[in-house]
Amino acid sequence: MGINWQPDHLGDGFALTELDLGADEEGPCVATLVSYTPPAVTEPRDLRTTARRMMHRLGLRPELPDPIQAVLYVHGWSDYFFQHELAHFFTERGIAFYALDLRKFGRSLRDWQTPGYVTDLSAYDDDINAALAALTADIEVRTGAPPSGISLMAHSTGALVASLWAHRFPGRVTALMLNSPWLDIQGSAILRTTTQGLLEPITRFRPKARLKLPEFGFYWRSISNQADGEWELNGLWRPQFGFPIRAGWLTAVLNGHGQVRRGLSIEVPILVLASARSTISPVWNEAMLSSDSVLDVTVMTQRALQLGPHVTVCRFDGALHDTLLSAGPVRQQVYTAIDRWIGCYGRPAQC
Repeated sequence: MGINWQPDHLGDGFALTELDLGADEEGPCVATLVSYTPPAVTEPRDLRTTARRMMHRLGLRPELPDPIQAVLYVHGWSDYFFQHELAHFFTERGIAFYALDLRKFGRSLRDWQTPGYVTDLSAYDDDINAALAALTADIEVRTGAPPSGISLMAHSTGALVASLWAHRFPGRVTALMLNSPWLDIQGSAILRTTTQGLLEPITRFRPKARLKLPEFGFYWRSISNQADGEWELNGLWRPQFGFPIRAGWLTAVLNGHGQVRRGLSIEVPILVLASARSTISPVWNEAMLSSDSVLDVTVMTQRALQLGPHVTVCRFDGALHDTLLSAGPVRQQVYTAIDRWIGCYGRPAQC
């Protein structure tokens, strides 16, 4: 399986390749796989930089140690992969890092597409399966053997997608890490039933109808370096108010939530990362700089226990919706928890 790797905009060590997914009703679709390989520490800095740039121009890839574990990261709604710090974290531990921009998001979004739009979350099965095939082939080329284990890590809506995928495809990954997974809608069962009832006729006749929902941009404010955050975001791929919410897409998400409520049977160990509290309000509150301003973490962590028999939940005081975009001291706690967890569950052969 030949892979055409190209340099990625994140810089030295990052590369991308497009994964052909065929076409849907809007036209051709691709997903984009991003990888990170750090410079070899034994080479002088100027030499390794020159060598890496030359390898990128030639489409070549550095060798990896053998055997090697791998991790595939999947982003959330109105998002894409930009967390270079996460890539460094895993590669420093000898774990090959890959990230996936799903169809119609980030690097995979095309002019003719409705951003983020699908009508069934199982559509992303093809994206994840293609990414796993590509990263396995890449590691085989560079080491002569497939990865000894693959962990799947995902955030928010991507974590819902990853959970449903892991349920449908048992045995494909060795561990699942979920960063603030969106596993249910806020509110009571009556609210959920009412919402789905109102959506049903719209979805049937106008699935791409834009729902007029409140747009506050508070989470963007907490993470963007153009506001109160510290992260540089691409405004087209991660807009301040998010992508428009379409009836068909929201119905797909609610159907996914229904599957979670009925209980999944994910057999691999699951790590759930979440903030210690939520601040959900129609007006700005400074507490949004140190809490989840998107989802109800109590509902989230309760639903997480229905994913499978082996779930570890870690909650962090001061964490944002994406715990790994929180203030430095908080995200260091998150990384410490991940490090401790993968020390056993992310490396099953060593336990």
